[in-house]
Amino acid sequence: MKLLIVSTSTVYRQGYLDYLKEEIPSFFRGYKRILFIPYARPSGISHDAYTQKATAVFESLRFLMKGAHEFETAQEANDWADAFFVGGGNTFLLLKKLYETGLFPLMDAKVRAGAPYMGTSAGCNLTGISIGTTNDMPIVQPPVLKAFGWLPFNINPHYLDAVTGQEHMGETRETRIAEFHQFNTQPVLGLREGSWLRLTDDFLELKGLLTARLFVKGKDPVELKPGRINDLL
Repeated sequence: MKLLIVSTSTVYRQGYLDYLKEEIPSFFRGYKRILFIPYARPSGISHDAYTQKATAVFESLRFLMKGAHEFETAQEANDWADAFFVGGGNTFLLLKKLYETGLFPLMDAKVRAGAPYMGTSAGCNLTGISIGTTNDMPIVQPPVLKAFGWLPFNINPHYLDAVTGQEHMGETRETRIAEFHQFNTQPVLGLREGSWLRLTDDFLELKGLLTARLFVKGKDPVELKPGRINDLL
C-alpha cells in the first residue's frame, strides 16, 4: 500500500498544506486524478468550499482534483480516481458519510490494490484499526467505529505533551490513551504537529522534525525518532 498519514494540514504561520508541497508531488508521482473527500467539514465548511481549498493546492502542483460529492454515485467517484486525499475535520462525521455514500468499501479495496491514499487529521485517523483515539466530539453517530485497518495500530493526531511546571491541565492526551487501553489492546501512535508517516509497501517511515510517542498497553510510552519504524507493522 501507499499511505501518507499526516497529523495536520496546516502548521503554525504557514498556509494550507504548505509544509507538504515537496512531499505531495513525490508521493503522488505517476497518479494524475486525485479524489478529494470533503466530508469531515472542519468548522462546518461546505463540501464545495473545502474542495476548492484543496484543489487550489493540488492544481498548483499539476494534479487534477474533484470532490467526491461532485459525482452522482460513489462508484463513479471511485472509478474516476487514481488516488485519494481525505481532509481533516470531524472524524465521526467523515466515517458516517463514507458509510452512507457507499464509498468506504470501494476506497478500501482500491487502496489495498495499490491506489495512493493521503489523509490529514480526521483522514489520518481512518488508516488505523478504529477511530477510538480521535480528539473529536461525537457530533454524529457512524454505524461503527471501525476504520480501514490498513495499519495494525491507532493514530492520535495533533498529539500534545503535558506542559512541564503546570500542576493542572485537566486530562492529558496520555491520560485519555491510558483510558482507551483499559478496553482496547492495539498500540496507539501519538503523531505531533508537523509530523507524518509514509508507507510504501512494507517500508514505514516517520517524517518531519519531531519524534512520535508510542503507547503499548501495559508498557511505558516510547519516543520514536524520525526514520524507518517498520517494527510497528
